[in-house]
Amino acid sequence: MFNLFKKSLNIVAPISGKTIQLSEVPDPVFAEKMVGDGIAIDSTGDTVVAPCDGTISLIMDSKHAFSIKTTDGIELLVHIGLETVSLNGEGFEALQSVNTKVSAGTPILKIDRKLIESKGLSLITPVIIVNHDKLKSLNPVISKQVSSGKDVVLRCSL
Repeated sequence: MFNLFKKSLNIVAPISGKTIQLSEVPDPVFAEKMVGDGIAIDSTGDTVVAPCDGTISLIMDSKHAFSIKTTDGIELLVHIGLETVSLNGEGFEALQSVNTKVSAGTPILKIDRKLIESKGLSLITPVIIVNHDKLKSLNPVISKQVSSGKDVVLRCSL
């Protein structure tokens, strides 16, 4: 009876791969949760999709990261790879634009895995809830093979 008004938010994998704890990401900005809390995916895919319904609030000029804001005001950051900002957009193609409303699973970016990996860069993809303080709970689904747009990687209650 008391769960009647409980709101939840399920975040699906923005890219296919295996989920890992944020603390295992070899970048202290993410591992120490300086940007926010969430999960990371050791990715295998080449299309990055919306992890939830919302509006694209940011696509970095270098196309290595984007943010989505839900109708409940939750802000998610999807950061494709580590140190990929150094590519200045090379290897990334934006398929959507800022202020576009999207549904979970909508393709947002296409990546050239071979090119990015040839530069020696990791494609571990952190999925961060920037304003996680607005959540009552955040439960990552760890050590699971996930498919982009299909499998839930974070279960949150608002």
